[in-house]
Amino acid sequence: MRKWLICLLALLLCGGAQAQKIKIKTGIEVLKEQHFECLKGKRVGLITNPTGVDNTMRSTIDILHNAPEVNLVALYGPEHGVRGDVHAGDHVSDLKDATTGLPVYSLYGKTRKATPEMLKGIDVLVYDIQDIGCRSFTYISTMGLAMEAAAESGKEFVVLDRPNPLGGLKIEGNLTEEDCTSFVSQFKIPYLYGLTCGELALLLNGERMLQGGVQCQLHVVKMKGWKRKMDYTQTGLQWIPSSPHIPHAHSAFFYPVSGILGELGYVSIGVGYTIPFQMFAATWMEAHALSNKLNALRLPGVEFRPIYLKPFYSIGKGEQLQGVQVHLTDVQAAPLAEIQFRVMEAIAALWPKRAVFDRAHPERFNMFDKVCGSKQIRLRFSKANQWADISDYWYKDVESFRQLSKKYYLYK
Repeated sequence: MRKWLICLLALLLCGGAQAQKIKIKTGIEVLKEQHFECLKGKRVGLITNPTGVDNTMRSTIDILHNAPEVNLVALYGPEHGVRGDVHAGDHVSDLKDATTGLPVYSLYGKTRKATPEMLKGIDVLVYDIQDIGCRSFTYISTMGLAMEAAAESGKEFVVLDRPNPLGGLKIEGNLTEEDCTSFVSQFKIPYLYGLTCGELALLLNGERMLQGGVQCQLHVVKMKGWKRKMDYTQTGLQWIPSSPHIPHAHSAFFYPVSGILGELGYVSIGVGYTIPFQMFAATWMEAHALSNKLNALRLPGVEFRPIYLKPFYSIGKGEQLQGVQVHLTDVQAAPLAEIQFRVMEAIAALWPKRAVFDRAHPERFNMFDKVCGSKQIRLRFSKANQWADISDYWYKDVESFRQLSKKYYLYK
């Protein structure tokens, strides 16, 4: 019996170890394998943040700084800063990096696009940031604007590729329209765009989506082992929080579930509680009524559970709220962004006097529109609070974008 238990324990331990095995190599890993060939003899600027690490979680900053083949001369900080020490939305200041002593130029302060002066001392600009596959997450806007700056200043641009946490198959949402272009919808791509950052860079460059139709001298350092069907949890990589409210790999799955509605500040979406973006709650909601209403829709890959909570900060701080927690049982099957519109529809049906656009502050509508990428979503939905009134519009560009983006696939 004792021998059998020992064998069982060994088997379980091996199985656990196997589950944690890293299955892919990110761009920085491949760059190391290539002995930094594309950077040799060049003055290098690096756009990164805490998510820029190799498979052992060593910072790309330190890797490039310590590599004899690389002359790293400057760092560039997106939202939250190079070291992740700046709160969401706060401006990032120019400074010196405490670890390396290198100058750090802010791309989320006085300007969000590198100026010629900021690029004066470099030959190549390297981008290494883990995004979350959603248009409104600002790192891809930083990447695109940096590509524009590189093109205008005659600098090379290198992307160290990383996985799309949602995989490379999920596309949702209409293309950004001209009057809703902003830092949260910088380019004419869907809300969920189904590309890695390297593939997206190739598309922006190849389709001349950068301002003025400019094209940069672009090089993507491909990953090894990543497949389009892989979400982040299947890569074996450790997750580094890409922002304070994206603490886990599965947080990337939920960001598009509630982030658009969250712009209105009308209900709690879990920011300020322990499950950011995974819930909808308010003082006036009835948890069981809402969960029953939503579960009756039988949305694929989604279950709603009654929840009761008291947020620590943000919307509903210190108040007793109730509502629903969203459980994703099949991420690939679930219509992620659609969920929040279904919640808005259910709110109007259950509590007509609480219909979202009748009660939310109108000054928040502009940001809602920008994140949606179109004013039409709000205008059409608000007429009768029905998902059916916007569903065709929301999905109208998906298949055409899928066909377009296939030209730039680096992975199967």
